[in-house]
Amino acid sequence: MEELPHRLRPHRKTRHIARNIFRGIFLFFLLMFVLGIGLFAYYAKEAPQVTQSQLQNAGSSTLYTTDGKMLLTLGQEKRNYVRYDEIPQRMKDAVVSIEDKRFYNEPFGIDPVRIVGSIVSNVRGHDISAGGSSITQQLIKLSAFSTSVSDRTLKRKAQEAWIAVHVSREYTKQQILEYYINKVYMNYNIYGIGTAAHYYYGKNLNQLDLSQTALLAGMPNAPTFYNPYITPARAKYRRDLVLQAMLKNKKITQAEYSRAITENIQTGLIYKHNTQSKLRKIDDPYIKEVVDEVREKGFDPYNDNLKITVNINQQAQNELYHLANSGKVPFTNNKMQVAATVVDPNNGHVIAILGGRHLPNVALGLDRAVQTDRSTGSSIKPVWDYAPAIQYKHWPTSKILYDTPYTYAGTNIQLNDWDNQFYGPMTMRYALEQSRNVPAVRTLQDIGINRAAKFAKQVGINVSPSQGLSVAIGANASTLQMAGAYSAFATLGTYHKPEFVSRIQTATGEIHNYDTPGKRVMDESTAYMITDMLKGVITHGSGLKAKDGDLIEAGKTGTVKYSNSELKAHPSYRGTPKDSWFIGYTRSFVMSVWTGYDTLAKGKITGSGQDSAMLLYKAMMDYLMHDKANMDWEKPDSVVTRQFNTGRELFQKGHAPAAPKKKENINRIPQRVIRRYQKNPNMTFDNGNSNRVVIIERRPNNNGQNNNNERQINRNNQNNNSQNENNSDNQQNESNQNQQQNDGG
Repeated sequence: MEELPHRLRPHRKTRHIARNIFRGIFLFFLLMFVLGIGLFAYYAKEAPQVTQSQLQNAGSSTLYTTDGKMLLTLGQEKRNYVRYDEIPQRMKDAVVSIEDKRFYNEPFGIDPVRIVGSIVSNVRGHDISAGGSSITQQLIKLSAFSTSVSDRTLKRKAQEAWIAVHVSREYTKQQILEYYINKVYMNYNIYGIGTAAHYYYGKNLNQLDLSQTALLAGMPNAPTFYNPYITPARAKYRRDLVLQAMLKNKKITQAEYSRAITENIQTGLIYKHNTQSKLRKIDDPYIKEVVDEVREKGFDPYNDNLKITVNINQQAQNELYHLANSGKVPFTNNKMQVAATVVDPNNGHVIAILGGRHLPNVALGLDRAVQTDRSTGSSIKPVWDYAPAIQYKHWPTSKILYDTPYTYAGTNIQLNDWDNQFYGPMTMRYALEQSRNVPAVRTLQDIGINRAAKFAKQVGINVSPSQGLSVAIGANASTLQMAGAYSAFATLGTYHKPEFVSRIQTATGEIHNYDTPGKRVMDESTAYMITDMLKGVITHGSGLKAKDGDLIEAGKTGTVKYSNSELKAHPSYRGTPKDSWFIGYTRSFVMSVWTGYDTLAKGKITGSGQDSAMLLYKAMMDYLMHDKANMDWEKPDSVVTRQFNTGRELFQKGHAPAAPKKKENINRIPQRVIRRYQKNPNMTFDNGNSNRVVIIERRPNNNGQNNNNERQINRNNQNNNSQNENNSDNQQNESNQNQQQNDGG
């Protein structure tokens, strides 16, 4: 009997170990709880104060100009506030059922059940962004915090919960629900479910049927994703979830549910809207790009309460819109379209854009300056051909190129030029000034398409090398991209990505600056030599009509022909351009202009419309430069000037070329040929492969030199000159119609 205690010792030891384990677990969870409380208190201490004004007003962002002036508040002009007693009970039931069914029973504004479920979901998925927010917390998020995924941190969740406790003490459930229903974003720059009812259905809230009520109640979760216009299947799915939640919560009967769920999701939707009020047409394309850029940076401009500094120059934006829509710059007809981008090359700021002419009365509509990629024609040559040749192969401007018969490798397709002639050897300068196509293609072939693609990518032009050598004379790009690319020439080699936004301040005071020092993408010598040659395009080359008196500027034309298949469908378009470009620059500004039609059925470019791109550039640059110093580019020490028998030429130091021995070896287009086309204002064409990029180039008209008076005189006489020029061109175009067909054929 005395050995019994000895035999019981192992059991005592086991109980002792188990007790220690449970004690350890208890202490661990107690420690975690204490640490959690401490961390919560630490985060809560830094929580921002939320006022009634913040809760009641929309969560939209305010745009400011770089000088601190308020431009507008997104969505502010489209909000019809509805009071709690004006909100139908069915809408209240729908919102609460789908968003927070325990809303009325949450004494502290938080839902512990949902929070626990969210924690479990987050632990399993390793994602702290999974939802667990009550309506009160969602209201706080819309009022004081960013809604971006990157901002959904434990700190923000803790602060939301802490503020929710205070808000629940200070405001009734009715007030909180009213604020929430009026605050949510509902697409198309509109806020609040009451406002959305008018936009989507043209009704007040109390006029909506059950299906429409459920759709609007469910949209705030992801308004773009559940857009009934664009994604009706997704919208139906969300509406059905709301109806199921209402049925489960006994807010509707089975009969009501059955009727509503069978209703077509697009029943009653309005498809024509007049959404343009305070958000002026003139700024709409710019604001659209601001919204897109802010989203690209990870913020929601409609819900994050941001202060956004934009780079717009409002006076320049007004002038650009006015020039395109007032008749000061001639266009063929009202259907002819235009896009333009003006950039400050020294910092990349987009100061003005033109999304089109006669813009429709809708907010955030089509912006042709950014959204439309059209073939650039010959305006791509400095970027794809000649700048890489100087950068990588150190070609001088006197480099001899050959304008001789050329057939694309592996085909029987011959590349021709505007006059169907070949002029043999000529300098790179002359080939660029006169926009000869064969020398450009030979240049790209020499430097290698992969190296050229790498160079172009550095200045924002992304074109696949797989497109072949035809990109030497045309590639698809927007006016924004082309303005950015040419800005690297204007700064003598530094590229700034074009930006609409320079600064964002969040609701919590965090500041994000987006101005950058730029990136050197080419040697100063390369940019200077390209600029020197492009000056000649304006003074005596294909861009003569863009010349603005004594202004020191450089630029390049680009025009594109219709393909054979397009001409087969529209025979009357033969002899007219499909697209016409001009990109020009000074040391202060770069401007890129495209003109043409959205579709073939809209019409063809004729008469003075053939010069619209150059004339718009000229008028706008004259306005921009009126208070700027007219400064030339300073020649880098790495560039050497020398007189050859071809004239003044440039080369990079250390890469001196051999001078041509005989002047007659260097050919130029015969003056009699040039004079022939100077007398005829119509277009002449490259008859190259219609399945490739095919270029049209307008010949310079020396008579235009009479207009190169002082720029101040040009400004004073702008209206008269434009009208006279328009009438003269129309008359001359009519008298030379037959000649145009012969020359173009």
